[in-house]
Amino acid sequence: MKNLFNLEGRTALITGASSGLGKHFAKTLHQAGAFVIISARRTEKLEKLKTELGDKCELFKLDVTSEESVSELKSNIESANLQLDILINNAGTSDPQKFKDLSEESWNYVLETNLNGAFRVAKMATDLMLKNKKGGSIINIASILGQRVGLNLSSYATSKSALIQLTKSMALELARSNIRVNALAPGYILTEINDDFFATEEGQNYIKKIPMNRLGLEEDLDGALLLLSSDASSFMTGSVINIDGGHLINPL
Repeated sequence: MKNLFNLEGRTALITGASSGLGKHFAKTLHQAGAFVIISARRTEKLEKLKTELGDKCELFKLDVTSEESVSELKSNIESANLQLDILINNAGTSDPQKFKDLSEESWNYVLETNLNGAFRVAKMATDLMLKNKKGGSIINIASILGQRVGLNLSSYATSKSALIQLTKSMALELARSNIRVNALAPGYILTEINDDFFATEEGQNYIKKIPMNRLGLEEDLDGALLLLSSDASSFMTGSVINIDGGHLINPL
């Protein structure tokens, strides 16, 4: 049983790995034995993470909103003679605004990153996995806001809802190629990016709405992440795992 989540011999690509959940995901998979490819737009933070992880790590700059950048990443992975077994499609953004104040530029920015960017990287990863003929696991990082809505987050919620549907469509089409596609849907998770907000009165009010009466911690995602990354989930595809302290089951 202790080897159930062992990722020795696997290579995992994590997008948006320079901070927050992406950084934590990279550390978790590395600790489980995977060789990790960390990518993001901000390479200075990636350099620090690479030094921290030590061996079994490579970094490549990536802008998921750029088709050219994603194509360059594919070339870099192939040039480094790295196979790709796992994709953590994590890069994302948000621009909280009331719908009536939302500009088309802001709307497009969020969807371009969260949906189109995820599509580009998933397509690239699929191409590599099909070429290697070893299958693989693609994990799209969605959100509980892809299943219910919150105030001032129409663009974010729309992008994550579409990402969940993309996950299911990919899973159906890629199942016979032994490529599994699933999604993690976190609730409110405390990270270095949002800790200031959750210290405010408004942030504390959000916490009171969670049935378990606390924020999630980054490590609360580890079990589901390792499950979907490893052979322990070999018969799972098209699944969406909610990790939210019961937030989605709040009574209406």
